[in-house]
Amino acid sequence: MAVAGTTTGGLADPGILDRERIIAKPGFNRWLVPPAALAIHLCIGMAYGFSVFWLPLSRALGAETPAGCADMNLIGALFTTTCNWRVADLGWIYTLFFVLLGCSAAIWGGWLERVGPRKAGFVSACCWCGGMLIAALGVMTHQLWLMWLGAGVIGGIGLGLGYISPVSTLIKWFPDRRGMATGMAIMGFGGGAMIGAPLANILMNYFKTDTSVGVWQTFVTMAIIYFAFMLGGAFGYRIPPAGWRPEGWTPPVAKNTMITTRHVHLRDAHKTPQFWLIWAVLCLNVSAGIGVIGMASPMLQEIFAGSLIGLPDLTFSQLDAGQKAQIAAIAAGFAGLLSLFNIGGRFFWASLSDKIGRKNTYYAFFVIGIVLYAAAPTLADMGSKALFVLAFGIILSMYGGGFATIPAYLADIFGTQFVGAIHGRLLTAWATAGIVGPVVVNYIREAQIAAGVAPGPELYSGTMYILAGMLVLGIVANAFVRPLSDKWFMSEEEVASLQAKSAAASAGPTGSFGIGKGGLDGKAVAAWAVVGIPLLWGVWVTLKSSLAIFG
Repeated sequence: MAVAGTTTGGLADPGILDRERIIAKPGFNRWLVPPAALAIHLCIGMAYGFSVFWLPLSRALGAETPAGCADMNLIGALFTTTCNWRVADLGWIYTLFFVLLGCSAAIWGGWLERVGPRKAGFVSACCWCGGMLIAALGVMTHQLWLMWLGAGVIGGIGLGLGYISPVSTLIKWFPDRRGMATGMAIMGFGGGAMIGAPLANILMNYFKTDTSVGVWQTFVTMAIIYFAFMLGGAFGYRIPPAGWRPEGWTPPVAKNTMITTRHVHLRDAHKTPQFWLIWAVLCLNVSAGIGVIGMASPMLQEIFAGSLIGLPDLTFSQLDAGQKAQIAAIAAGFAGLLSLFNIGGRFFWASLSDKIGRKNTYYAFFVIGIVLYAAAPTLADMGSKALFVLAFGIILSMYGGGFATIPAYLADIFGTQFVGAIHGRLLTAWATAGIVGPVVVNYIREAQIAAGVAPGPELYSGTMYILAGMLVLGIVANAFVRPLSDKWFMSEEEVASLQAKSAAASAGPTGSFGIGKGGLDGKAVAAWAVVGIPLLWGVWVTLKSSLAIFG
């Protein structure tokens, strides 16, 4: 094995993590790349399921210890060793996840394009899993600031690098199916919690004792498991040589002016109005969807109340504590079912975008979303659980589909040379939506309660109409997205110069790379099984728990 810094013929031999080391050799099967991406995304996707730790951690010092001492402020919570943490204090880790994800993707997206996906995936594994180990130390010593630093900040940086690590690579390996390729990988981020949350529950129950809730041991165990999977994904990455195309495929004649064959430099992408219009498109779609995710459980409980447990005449306020606990468990199944739609939508809508175009796909998100949000209060008044669940399932499929479609949308407009880094900068829209969506939804709900509205369908009617209004703005932003003018594109000489290093490192006739337009060999099937089996287990667990909604 070559070591970084050795020389061959006067040239530095690339290190094991370097971009030049992972340029695919003739005969490489491109279908090995999506499972490598999934291996990383399924691990970092546990960020969505971290709330499974909040209640056990709120009892970390024992049930008899107060959940927050009297008059303890947030600063006090960060450093206390004698009071249990409040769920609200722990929940800041979730906020840190997505703020740091967007910021780190924006800051280090250009670095990723230079060093390649393997090094970015390796650093992501070190940050995400190392952050969990630091969080475990925080639990052991009962120091919340260590949890914030480890899981929230360092782990959040790992999220950003891991999330964008495969985007550019997959788009270059699948120029014939850009949407499908990114959808396959990004659906893993939505599915990570389906595997991680039940796994965490199993581990916490295994490790808990009379003196421990089992969380720090669970963090350590999951960090080890995730590190192995993420390293497998990082070392499974390969990039195609410059100018590579799938065997038997030629770029179609440019009938669609929305798909460019040229490239915009990273330094110029954010200077274009198209970047900010697509930023707004993503932000508005995600703000509406993430607001629903945040209120899914209380919404189902307060709207359907007693009907969830066969007592249709009882409103939410008429239920006793035991009955409320019953419907809370059923509502957890609703949240799990929405995650299935979230995952499925990432693959379905992104693949469909290859057929109907990215702009039309976002039109579909916004138009269908407006109809469903506007109809939600009526469906709630009708008391139809099936239609209500289906409507919000479709909404969440479009939320996930928006994430999976956006990289291909960027590649269509800005070209593929810097699409990973451009995508990283665009993810600041996600960080913004992570604040806007929940804040809008929560404040509207609180305002309704303050106005005397009782828990029930009326409590959420105004919210649904405002979320529909966000999507109207999304339609406007999407309508203004146009092809870029020639002044923004790099010259052929500049592109050739950027690709020269990759071209020099490749060997063999480019036509022999990959397997053309489709098909799976034994090695690819095995790679897919490694990520597919855990994902299917998560789907089965989620479906089993969600059946309680329908009795």
